[in-house]
Amino acid sequence: MIVRPAAPHDAEALAAIYGHHVLHGFGTFEITPPGAGWMAAKLADVQGYGLPFLVAELDGRVAGYAYAGPFRPRPGYRFTVEDSVYVAPDMQGRGVGRAVLSAVLQECEALGLRQVIAVIGDSGNAGSIGLHRALGFQDAGVGRGFGFKHGRWVDVVWMQKPLNGGDATPPDAPGIRLGQA
Repeated sequence: MIVRPAAPHDAEALAAIYGHHVLHGFGTFEITPPGAGWMAAKLADVQGYGLPFLVAELDGRVAGYAYAGPFRPRPGYRFTVEDSVYVAPDMQGRGVGRAVLSAVLQECEALGLRQVIAVIGDSGNAGSIGLHRALGFQDAGVGRGFGFKHGRWVDVVWMQKPLNGGDATPPDAPGIRLGQA
């Protein structure tokens, strides 16, 4: 498996992976899968902040991806990011999510960030919750019935992972330059 920065030519594969989860899962609250153009813009936005957007290649194809995006736009949140991770349905259970999300976390730590937040759709999303727990995320709360998708109400599970000492000391890095991407 190769983990590398995502590139514009990956947009179609990324959109296909995300589209599957939009149509068949609860991890995202999108209803209609966005296309490759939307994904290319998302990639440029994330990378414009200097944040990691990585893909995992397995057998020569994009098997999954993960990225860290700004948690919220206000300057006080500049040391906190929100992660996203998606794996192609036929590649699940092969360590793809763990490999690509681990690499994103390492890059976030190297940037001097202090908190990574996971906002997971569906309290029954055992795969994502389990992956985040295995990588050291802790439960931070559940919002009950925040969304409605596929004919049912869907919870939001928050998890968080402190980096670089978390909130134990003041930051020693500038954080993300919000509003300047």
